[in-house]
Amino acid sequence: MTHQIIKDLNSRYTAKKYDADKRISAEDMEIIKESIRLSASSINSQPWKFIVIESEAAKQRFHDTFANMHQFNQPHAKEASHTILFAHNPRFSKDDYKKVVDAEVTSGHLPADKYDMMLNGAFGFAELNTDEDGYNGQWTKAQTYIALGNLLHTLARMGIASTPMEGVDSELIGEMFQEELGGYVCDFALALGYHKEGEDYNFGLPKSRLAQEDIITVL
Repeated sequence: MTHQIIKDLNSRYTAKKYDADKRISAEDMEIIKESIRLSASSINSQPWKFIVIESEAAKQRFHDTFANMHQFNQPHAKEASHTILFAHNPRFSKDDYKKVVDAEVTSGHLPADKYDMMLNGAFGFAELNTDEDGYNGQWTKAQTYIALGNLLHTLARMGIASTPMEGVDSELIGEMFQEELGGYVCDFALALGYHKEGEDYNFGLPKSRLAQEDIITVL
């Protein structure tokens, strides 16, 4: 199969060792940030924050969040060009959604006369995923994974290596980045940059996936 999308996905892999001397350009970072912003989400909720770690001071803070667990991912904190913390709002409210609907009208995406229908109708889906205490973090966290998938393909197209990391200490990240998170929760992060020649054992290996017939049913 020769389609460019398939080529991108065949070339994408999880980097295991980064070259600390290679940096993603500012121009490419703008593309990356815009790619995240354009990600899809249920009812266009966008219940997320993305904290981009690029300064040495921020890298040290992230490095320090591995003090208690998941030290196998700790080298990425300083060696990767950048790391992005994916954070979700665990208590996404109608007031939060109102900001989204306001933006939809301002952009011209939503006709003004559909405002109330969108705000009160679509938000009902969020309410279905919200418990009596106002918690809907299981739903909002799922939206951040959509953004992750979108970004992984973007990076593959750009020839930039990446490492999704659920192996992070969410509690310690919450303490170290409390001001930036503002009540949002980070349960996973993405390291990105350029692999270390000769030391990234995962680079260049053939793709290993189950066969289509094992996972896809066409009716």
